[in-house]
Amino acid sequence: MCTLHANSAREAVTKMCTLPLLAGENIGHAFVVPTVAASVDLVVHVGSDPDGRRRVREVVAVPGRAEDGVIELADVFTTRDGQLVRGTGYPPHAERFAAHGFDLPALLDDARWRG
Repeated sequence: MCTLHANSAREAVTKMCTLPLLAGENIGHAFVVPTVAASVDLVVHVGSDPDGRRRVREVVAVPGRAEDGVIELADVFTTRDGQLVRGTGYPPHAERFAAHGFDLPALLDDARWRG
């Protein structure tokens, strides 16, 4: 787990791929992108309301695939009209959640997430 400042979950993934390249020529894009894709499962973006309260704005899944230097992302939750709603994406490695007692299908397919 880490904290990264970005304007969206997608921008956070881009930063994770770009910032290591500032280290110089010892690593390159061809190494960084697949490494980030294989190392990150979920990105949760938190934003502040006008009154200063922090809210989850979006959750994206990182299935572990990258093509042409772009990491595949899937929306698990997005914000629509100020409300967090279920996207079509699904977190990778459901077995890891199950090992800790979480039933992903039950949590993600819950009626409260349906528009």
